[in-house]
Amino acid sequence: MLRYGSSIAIRKIAMTTPVYLSDADLQNLDISNREIIQAIELAIVGAYNGHVSAAPKTATRTSDGRYLMATLAASDDAGFIVVKSVISNQRNKARGLPAVNGGMMLLDSETGALMAVLDANWVTAVRTAGLSAVAARRLADPASRSIALVGAGVQAESHLRALAEMFPLNGVYASGRGRQGLERIAIVAEELGMSFEQTTPEQGLRKADIVVSSVSLDATSSPFVDAHWLKSGAFAAIIDQGGPWLAPSYAAFRRVYVDNVAQEKVMEKPLVDSDLVTGELTDLVVADVSYDPALTSAFIFRGIAVGDLAVAALAFKRSVHFKG
Repeated sequence: MLRYGSSIAIRKIAMTTPVYLSDADLQNLDISNREIIQAIELAIVGAYNGHVSAAPKTATRTSDGRYLMATLAASDDAGFIVVKSVISNQRNKARGLPAVNGGMMLLDSETGALMAVLDANWVTAVRTAGLSAVAARRLADPASRSIALVGAGVQAESHLRALAEMFPLNGVYASGRGRQGLERIAIVAEELGMSFEQTTPEQGLRKADIVVSSVSLDATSSPFVDAHWLKSGAFAAIIDQGGPWLAPSYAAFRRVYVDNVAQEKVMEKPLVDSDLVTGELTDLVVADVSYDPALTSAFIFRGIAVGDLAVAALAFKRSVHFKG
C-alpha cells in the first residue's frame, strides 16, 4: 500500500498554515530518482489493490494552440488528495517562462483542508521520467549502452538522468530544434560520463538501445519519426503523446503499453489504435513482464494522476521532515 506516514500525523500538519513549495524548494529536497520510481510503483500497486483512487486525466486545447490538462488522485493511506493543473504554451518561452507551467494542491483526504501548494514543473519532470523508468525496467535491455533523445528540453534531461541510474549508458544521441537545449544535454552527458553526438532522429533511432521522444506539443507540427527505424529489441518511451511519430509505423512495435487503458477510452483522440495495445503500466508492475531481445517495445503515455500523487506526497513528507 501507498504509505508516506500516518494519516493522523498528516492531519495534525494540515491544521497548521498551508505550506508553499516552489520548484526550487522541491529540487533542494534532494529526492533521488530511485525514490521517485519506488514511490510511483507503490502508488500503482495501491491503485491496483483499491487503496488509491484516481480520475482519468482531463485535457483540452484552445483555439490558439494552448494545451490545458489536470489530474486528480486520492489516498487515505497517504492522507492526501492531489490536484494538478498544467498548461503547455510555446509562447511562454518569449516571456522567459517554461513552456509547460502549472501548480498543485495537496488536500487532507478526510477533511479537505488545504495542506500545501506546490509548483508543478519539478513534479511533472521527475514524475514523467519516473513513469518511463518504471516501464523501461521491464521492457528495455538491462545492458543498454546508448540512448537517443528526440527533443532536447526539460524532459530529455530528466529522462537522461533517471535512466542513467538504471542502465550502463555510455552514449547519447540527441536531436532537437533548439541549440540551447542540445548544449545543455551535451553538458549533462559529460557530467554523467557519457559521449554525446548530435544526430538526426533517424540516425539516433537506428543506433540506440533506448529512445526517449519528448518533442514539445505543437498542433502545427507534422509527424517525422518512423518506428521502423528502431533496431530489434530497442525500447521507446514516447512521452509527447506521439505527436512527432508517424502513427502507421506503430505497427513496427511488437509490444505497446499505455499508462492507463481506462483513461485512453475516454480521451477524444487515443494515443494509439487499441488493437496495437498490449497492456498498461499496471500490467507491467504487477505481472511478470521482462525484456525480450526479439521484441521492439514502446511505452506511449499522457501521464497518470497516481504518479503525481506519489511524487507530491513523497516531496511533502520530505519537506516536513526537513523542517523538523
